[in-house]
Amino acid sequence: MKNKIKSVAVYCGHQSGGNPEYVRDAQRVGELLAYHKFTLVFGGGDVGLMGAVATAALNNGGKVIGVSTKCVISMQEPIHAGVETKITKGLSARKQKMYDISDAFVILPGGIGTLDEMTDIMTKQQVGETCKPIFVLNTGKYWEIFGHLMTYMQQELFMPDLETYNLHIVNTPDDLIRNLLNSDKFFLKCNY
Repeated sequence: MKNKIKSVAVYCGHQSGGNPEYVRDAQRVGELLAYHKFTLVFGGGDVGLMGAVATAALNNGGKVIGVSTKCVISMQEPIHAGVETKITKGLSARKQKMYDISDAFVILPGGIGTLDEMTDIMTKQQVGETCKPIFVLNTGKYWEIFGHLMTYMQQELFMPDLETYNLHIVNTPDDLIRNLLNSDKFFLKCNY
């Protein structure tokens, strides 16, 4: 079965981080997703990297769907203007909605929420609930330490072989888009 990625959830920080490369790459991802007609699914906020990727996609004619909760909006993330935003009852429902309407996942630098979103998809892959691919954009080697942690978890026999996961590390937004455009190879292990 041929799989084609049409919508991409981008998980990233609601802060901009301490390295200007993070914002630069988030903006480039938004531009490229729009240019190549991928629908961007994101956390709905107009702040940090989340706002940067959505604004860039919108400014380049992209389709953008936000998913958030009333609590998140009131505490930290104003809704991004010009975006269709779906409001869910809580964070678990938010993650599920983003999962349901996305064909692939892109991980940019972020904090605990981003880590939670990535590991949630990885857990679904591990138990066989999905094989939708995850692409980690390793801007400024941000995710390198997480890679070391995964290797250590595997060495200590708490994690299966890393080949279990449909997880791919990319170093530039252009590498990311090349992978999304040639997505068939990332669904070879799928049972559907």
